[in-house]
Amino acid sequence: MSDRPTVLFVCVHNAGRSQMAAGYLKALGGDRVEVLSAGSEPKDEINPVAVQAMAEEGIDIAGKTPKLLTVDAVKESDVVVTMGCGDACPIFPGKRYEDWELDDPAGQGIEAVRPIRNQIRKHIEQLLAEILPEDASA
Repeated sequence: MSDRPTVLFVCVHNAGRSQMAAGYLKALGGDRVEVLSAGSEPKDEINPVAVQAMAEEGIDIAGKTPKLLTVDAVKESDVVVTMGCGDACPIFPGKRYEDWELDDPAGQGIEAVRPIRNQIRKHIEQLLAEILPEDASA
């Protein structure tokens, strides 16, 4: 891993979980980490309830666009975090892979999405503690 690790978040639609995770990592990791997100079957837009849930945390993901998962995105990443996308993510030696078991926020109301968001934040905080050296934290 370089001084500035690259983390790729992958879920099926790249409209909820992976976008919330990317938003948290950018907010909490700042310029110390490169953040990517993608989906195996991306939707046309971000889930509006995910946008609302993140706005409650002061994080704006409204302007993001779901992206298609590419082999290049995986190749350039140090850490690949999957969230319910099954075998859609290519595997390359030397990469760190994690699979986070999270409910899908698609079609859910804000009361159901908040706990998913909170789980994602806990995962992000743990990931940051593991991939960034203590002396690099601000």
